[in-house]
This record gives sequence, C-alpha cells and structure tokens, in this order.
Amino acid sequence: MMASNGSPLTLRVLCRDMNLETSQNVFVGPYLTPEMKEQFTKDYNAFNMGVMALPLDFPGCLYNKAKHAVRRLVAVLTECARQSRIRMNQGEEPECLLDFWTKEILREIEEAEDAGLPAPPHTSEKEVGHHVFDFLFAAQDASTSSLVWAVTLLDSHPKVLEKVRKEQSTLSSPLSLEKIRLMEYTQMVVREVLRFRPPATLVPHVARVNFPITETYTIPKGTIVFPSVFDSSFQGFTDPHSFDPDRFSPERQEDQRYKRNWLVFGAGPHQCLGQRYAVNHLTLFTSLFTSMVEFTRVPTPGQDELVYTPTIAPKDHGFFLLSKRK
Repeated sequence: MMASNGSPLTLRVLCRDMNLETSQNVFVGPYLTPEMKEQFTKDYNAFNMGVMALPLDFPGCLYNKAKHAVRRLVAVLTECARQSRIRMNQGEEPECLLDFWTKEILREIEEAEDAGLPAPPHTSEKEVGHHVFDFLFAAQDASTSSLVWAVTLLDSHPKVLEKVRKEQSTLSSPLSLEKIRLMEYTQMVVREVLRFRPPATLVPHVARVNFPITETYTIPKGTIVFPSVFDSSFQGFTDPHSFDPDRFSPERQEDQRYKRNWLVFGAGPHQCLGQRYAVNHLTLFTSLFTSMVEFTRVPTPGQDELVYTPTIAPKDHGFFLLSKRK
C-alpha cells in the first residue's frame, strides 16, 4: 500500500481491492481459484457500474453488462455452495462462513426429511448463491466506503487520530478478537465514522401493511419506501454535524439515547446480519492502518463533496500521500 516514489494514491481503489480479497476469503474461502477471483473482481466492478447507469438493456450498455455479470457471479457462488455441501457432508471442518451456513442448511434439510417435508426453499444451492452475492456486495462496497471515510476523517481530526494511536500503543501483537474488544476508543471512532458517513444512504423497504407515519398520512400497503439513513444520522444527536466519537462513550451513550436515529445497520429483526463483521473489520483496519502508516491528504477542489459509487465516497476518493510509520 506504500507509495515508493512519494506520489499520492487513491485510497478507495486500494481499499476496494483489499476488501475484494478479504471478503471472498471470509465468505467463500477455498472455493474460488485465482482465475475465478480475477473474473469475480471484473464482474463485481461491472455490476457496480451498472447500478449507477441508465437501465438501457441493450448489448454494450452498462446495465446490460451488469445483468450478465450478476448471472455469472451467482452461477459461481451457486457452484461454491455445491462444493461446500459436498465437503460438509463428508464431515470436513468449516473454513469459511459459507461452510458454517451449509452445516446449518444440512441440518434443516435433515429435519425436514425426518418430518416427511420438502427441503425449505432457502436451502437450495442457487438460493444460497443469491444470498452470498448480497453479502459480498455489502462486505465489499459498503466497507470500502467506510474504510476511506475513516482515514479521511482521522486526517482532518488530528486529536482523534492521536488518541487512537495512543490506545493502539498499549496493545501488544498479535491482534486478536479479545484485543479488538479492548479498543474502546477506536470502536467509538468507528461508530462515529458510520454515523457521520453511513455508506448506504438509502435503504428501500416495502410496507407490509398500511403504516401510519403521521396523524394525517398513512403509507399504503405494498408501497416501496426509501428511508434516508443519511438524514437520520443528523437528527437527535448532540451537535450532529460535528465528528465526535465521544458521543458513543459509556457516559453519553448517544447510540442508545438516539437509537431511533442510529440506523446505519437498520433496526429490529431485519437489521444487517453483517453488523459485527463490519464493525470488527473497520476496527481492525483502523488499528493497523493508524499504527503502521503515515498519511497526508493531498488537497483537491471540492474534495469533501459526496459522490455515489453507489455507496458514498469523498469526491477525491481519498487522495493521500502514504508512507511507512517509523
């Protein structure tokens, strides 16, 4: 990640490549060959481009390319699910999240067979492939946004960066989950990054029933609703437009006091399944990056303006000079 010749680098590109590698290993582990990973990366980039394009379904158009890329991605992940099912049926040890999920799926199938029932619909290999596709999209694109914003906000708040580095200096290597839990201030910073710049600004929902939101208006059943996670992050909180990690301290507990506005992972039974993965991933990255890297942002016009990729990023995509920390 270092720039050997002192030239600035675009951090978002580096973070996205890293997230592609880590998320693929975490979710589908041994089932992607190097060649499959290379095609996987190309197809995911095509999918992202298509999400932001006009829905013109003609050969050569970005939307059309994205549609075919998604089919290839789901086909690959369906094959990964098939291979995982073979390994888990043979009693091998799980090596990735897909394997752990497959073990539960096999248990559900067995219980259904014992009861004389068909296997639940969500247990088919193709259905699993579709779900893993969704998980990977969230793990790659949303996490990339948060990693870039973490570095950007720490660069513009040197006192916060100093406190993070002071906390990290008290922890010995190697890092572990137990040590991540000890990073109290770093985790407060991570939560504030997610509040201040939630990666997915709009999360669509469908009203399952007629739902009154005010005394004078009821959302009709079946309506697609786009609640703004971004706007809610600046409501209720104390001085919401300030980057202030201490709002998540045990004394202030603003994530509990303003729980209705803390929606970066959703709420209720349908909140994001990857919440702990995302927070731990961002905490670990912040720990390692601040401990090992010196970083200085290179000023560019309008650098802090929001761009949609489709998750939000600064306009400069994180344009930094990086060097190894001594």
